[in-house]
Amino acid sequence: MSEAEQYVLAIDLGTSGPKVAIVRETGEVLHCEVEATELILLPEGGAEQDPEDWWQKICRASKRLIAKNLVPVEQITCVAVTSQWSGTVAVGKDGKHLYNSIIWMDSRGAKHVAKMVDGLLKFQGYDVVKLAQWVLLTAGMPGLSGKDPLAHILFIKNEMPDLYRDTYKFLEPKDYLNLKLTGKFAAAQDSIALHWVTDNRDLSKVYYHPSLIQATGLDVNKLPDLYSSTDILGNILPDAAHDLGLTANARVVLGTPDVQSAAVGSGAVDDFATHLYIGTSSWLTCHVPFKKTSPEYNMATIPSAIPGRYLVGNEHETAGYCLTYLRDKVFYPKDALTPDGAPADAYQKFNELAASVPAGSEKLIFTPWLIGERTPVEDHTIRGGFFNMSLSTTRAHMVRAVFEGVAYNSRWLLEAVEDFVGRKIPRINMIGGGARSDLWCQIHADILNREILQVEDAIQANVRGVALLAGVSLGRFKFKDISSRVAIQKTYHPNPANRRIYDELYTEFKNVYAAHKKIHERLNKDHS
Repeated sequence: MSEAEQYVLAIDLGTSGPKVAIVRETGEVLHCEVEATELILLPEGGAEQDPEDWWQKICRASKRLIAKNLVPVEQITCVAVTSQWSGTVAVGKDGKHLYNSIIWMDSRGAKHVAKMVDGLLKFQGYDVVKLAQWVLLTAGMPGLSGKDPLAHILFIKNEMPDLYRDTYKFLEPKDYLNLKLTGKFAAAQDSIALHWVTDNRDLSKVYYHPSLIQATGLDVNKLPDLYSSTDILGNILPDAAHDLGLTANARVVLGTPDVQSAAVGSGAVDDFATHLYIGTSSWLTCHVPFKKTSPEYNMATIPSAIPGRYLVGNEHETAGYCLTYLRDKVFYPKDALTPDGAPADAYQKFNELAASVPAGSEKLIFTPWLIGERTPVEDHTIRGGFFNMSLSTTRAHMVRAVFEGVAYNSRWLLEAVEDFVGRKIPRINMIGGGARSDLWCQIHADILNREILQVEDAIQANVRGVALLAGVSLGRFKFKDISSRVAIQKTYHPNPANRRIYDELYTEFKNVYAAHKKIHERLNKDHS
């Protein structure tokens, strides 16, 4: 082993729990350890997690990983964090969290956002003057679903005033972990974007804009200092190094949220090169050389982890989580019928069941909007379910319909992205846990009618991406070198035999939304 060889401890804090990996700066993931964290769902759209649970699970995974002696610990010279995005951790001046993290699924701040953006002359719920200012400066606007950090902070300010008063800084989950690592209250041009208070017109100098601070009513002193995602934040604190099992010589790269790290780790870093992530949630995005906004699709360009580049911002709230829901709440709940819960090979069984049913699931349609939707429509009251069930519907039909329903939703998003960027996207790199399923990759190829490139070791895209970002930060290589460092495992081509049935059902998928939108609005307006 060369003495010059160095490694990155890459931390990826997902909603289901953290993953900690040792990664070569070239992007090769040597090994990772995973832990689970609790998701706390509360009435009226609340969704929280315990930051101390995050940290303890990260440390446990890291120590277990270091103990494997895969590389000399002194050669792990860098720590880089990526995490779930659009969350809020209120911390005191001593760096300790004051409350659970309000995460990206939480919609309790929706009414406060609606009040903030209200006005006499409105467009799609926004005062046109306020909307114009947000679009001009940020390229986007606060989401009416109430799931942005801005909404979280407004919820705290209006409904937990003592907590708001006592908070020194509001931090994204990634930035909270960097605080644990370095003692610094910091954010980057990418992680801060969903607060909707930064001027993003010149990506070389993103800053808090006074007019936006005034419009939102936030206290700018409660927001972190801004850096670049490629900056070296500093050396790791001795206590943090001890907790993780590292030496105190490791440096900490500022890092990036999961959407941006996935974009890098997918290998799709050139302009318009596209990747689809299927994990708990999902998104379909690409880098673009321009700033743009689409209120119609609730889509806008956001600052990328790559300096000077934008990323098309969008998200589906639940994708892979639909299978988790099917596993834990329908097929294998821990109750009198299945006291042991789901078997370890549950997802493999799902793949086998789905493969036993023909394309189209005998015209059973699943809509994956279990907690509302963001793009291409923003609708926090819409809900999912199975449509067109009959006495002949089996478990196998239900499982395949979930696979297909998530892909119909991906196609809906693809159409919006292609319209947004002004060109057809011929091929898509697929990453995330969903990309490990050959069947799901093929279903996406068939329903989207596009080539799907299954990225090798697809579930490691986030840790690979933030490690590659660290490699650039440390001067090992340049961003233009990244695409050649990410291997493609297999390419899936659309099956023409499935074109007719999937086109028919995709049309009806959108019709289901249109027909049920008002019903769900009435049913869920007080419980969203």
